[in-house]
Amino acid sequence: MSAHLAQTSPTSTSRGRLGVPSITVMIIAASAPLTVVAGGVTTAYSVTGSTAVPIGYVLLGAVLAVFAIGYAAMSRFITNAGAFYSYAARGLGRPVGVGGSLIALVSYNCMQIGIYGMFGFQVSMLLNEKLGIDVPWWVPVLVCIAVVAVMGVNRVDLSAKVLGVIVSLEFLAVLVFDVVALAQPAEGFTAQPISPTELFTPGIGAVLVFGIAAFMGFESAAIYGEEAKDPKRTVARATFSAVLIIGGFYALSSWALALAVGPSKITSGGITAEEAGPPLFFGFVAEHIGVLFVDITSVLFITSLFAALVSFHNAVARYLFSLGRERVLPVRLSAVRNGAPWAGSIAQTALAVVVIMIFAIAGAGSGLGPLFPVVTLFSWLTNTGALGLVLLMAVVAFAVVGYFRRNHRDVGIGSRLIAPVVSGFVLMIVLILILANFNVLLDQAEPTLATFLLPALVIAPGLVGIAWGIWLKRARPEVYAGIGRGTGDTQVVQVVTD
Repeated sequence: MSAHLAQTSPTSTSRGRLGVPSITVMIIAASAPLTVVAGGVTTAYSVTGSTAVPIGYVLLGAVLAVFAIGYAAMSRFITNAGAFYSYAARGLGRPVGVGGSLIALVSYNCMQIGIYGMFGFQVSMLLNEKLGIDVPWWVPVLVCIAVVAVMGVNRVDLSAKVLGVIVSLEFLAVLVFDVVALAQPAEGFTAQPISPTELFTPGIGAVLVFGIAAFMGFESAAIYGEEAKDPKRTVARATFSAVLIIGGFYALSSWALALAVGPSKITSGGITAEEAGPPLFFGFVAEHIGVLFVDITSVLFITSLFAALVSFHNAVARYLFSLGRERVLPVRLSAVRNGAPWAGSIAQTALAVVVIMIFAIAGAGSGLGPLFPVVTLFSWLTNTGALGLVLLMAVVAFAVVGYFRRNHRDVGIGSRLIAPVVSGFVLMIVLILILANFNVLLDQAEPTLATFLLPALVIAPGLVGIAWGIWLKRARPEVYAGIGRGTGDTQVVQVVTD
């Protein structure tokens, strides 16, 4: 290998390749629709015993749509692959921006690497069931990491095309389930699960905690702003499109699932341990649609996870690119090839391999057997990542207010003040609910050490980042001046070639 220094523009990711549909698909892929319906919704019903899940999605969708008003207004003036990092820096100060960047990196990595746990479990179980092959969960994960890495170092429109096909098939499969479930309700047709009165029933806090995770990734439109055809319009339109589609789709599908199971069975605790989670979905599919459709949806469940993995990988790579470009992190991380943030992609891949191998070694001596990656890697990291992203969204909501405080830029009071303040306070309430119910999310009867250590995994880096930002102001003022500025001066980037 040889190395040389090359003048590389800080805006050298692919320009003008993504339109509203492509970015919307990337956002929806991150939320993994089939995974949410077959895994998240079924678990929410099993754990909470509440039929308020569908109306909970409607409420959360409305809150995030309000959040998106201020978020979209700010996106008209800031185009930066660092997204939350840049918004926090420009609205609440550079130290807060650095703190936000570390929370974002930890959160997105937790989401991405955590999903590998469920992916490995599902693939190994499918191979065992259909082919009689006993493969350790981490083997298909390492193969998947390699595939994701290849997509990550290529142009982003390749990822968008692949994810577009996967997401379309996911939607089709779930819509078939919805039609059958609504047509054959277990206890008769009822609109109770989508009634606003359900919001005032016991357990609504836990319902919202489970529900918010389904929307994670919807905020990622701004990450692709530098690769959008028209950033000032594309980011806003993609964000609103995604939150409306996700919110509506999850509300409809969770309502259909409630009818398929039967509201009284949910509220009376009639869901057995064997039925809890995905079996609740796949059991109905097998009985009312057929075993062949179970096999199809099982494969699509895996491809749904793969789509989320690609989407979150791309998000991490672009954060690393943005932070490297501004020299908050080593400048080598801003290296670009084929219009893709090559160095950031490789760094994320390396981190994923290390974490997976640590869990693989730990799991070898565990008594949990095949469930080890689901109970630990998936549950621990994805819930931790969701907590971090909710915290970031609350911070960004208030950053919108700070950004427009001195200069309104002809943005109305609703977009620059009312919407962000309302959504910011609601998101803080959701954050408190997540912290209060974190042991429930981890399926723990009582809090353990992990209940407190995992939230600290995303909160502590934020505090470290703020301190780091303050240090940069004193020790490296030239770097501090560029924090959150994105497409600033051209910098020299180390590019490594074979």
